[in-house]
Parts: sequence; structure tokens; C-alpha cells
Amino acid sequence: MGSFSIWHWLIVLLIVVLVFGTKKLKNMGTDLGGAVKGFKDGMKDGSTPETPVPPASQVTASQGPTGADKTTIDVEARNKS
Repeated sequence: MGSFSIWHWLIVLLIVVLVFGTKKLKNMGTDLGGAVKGFKDGMKDGSTPETPVPPASQVTASQGPTGADKTTIDVEARNKS
């Protein structure tokens, strides 16, 4: 009841190849590699913003008379009692 030997792993690999086939395993590997690459690129892009965010205290003329731009949602927070 120890660890598996190399022969056990080779038999498991042979059964997996027989069940799924080499073409399907290759496609699954390609899809998995693409997903990992996309995730890494997304993490790299998400860590550094492309455009700097201006401080909230600055109001420009393009934001309109209320001082809020079109992406700002004005919400009043209320405390639960």
C-alpha cells in the first residue's frame, strides 16, 4: 500500500489515451494552455491601469454642471439601525 510505481502510472496513461484518444487529449491540452495564457495576460493587464485615475476632488468642464461624469453613480449610504 505504498506509493505508485512508474508501471502503475504508465497503465493509467495508456487507459486514458485509449478512452479519450490522442486527438482529443491534444485539443484539451491546447485549450488548457490557451486558458492559462489568457489568465496570465489578464492578470498582467489588470495590475497596471492603462489610464491614470484622476483624484475625486478635480472637476472638469466635460463632467457637466453637477460635477459627476457619466460613469459615476451617486448613491447615498444609510446606516442600519
